Amino acid sequence: MKQASFRFSGFAVAGAVALAAAFLPLARSQIQATPSYTPIGVAASGNSSMAWFYDPVSARALACQAVVTQNAGLSSMKCVAARLP
Repeated sequence: MKQASFRFSGFAVAGAVALAAAFLPLARSQIQATPSYTPIGVAASGNSSMAWFYDPVSARALACQAVVTQNAGLSSMKCVAARLP
């Protein structure tokens, strides 16, 4: 009699585990959507400066130019991105 109740308990536990596994979401890896730019170099001349960055995952290069005025601080910032071949 005890053997029948153990067998029933085993089937009940196995069924509960199978049912829980069916309703749990599957684990999926997430894609990093934001690029991680690596700084390549900088240059400055007069009141403007340039900075270059590279994203090795997407093969994109980014160049930014900042212009600073003496009394107002940063007056303009321009960035251009391009995909490298």
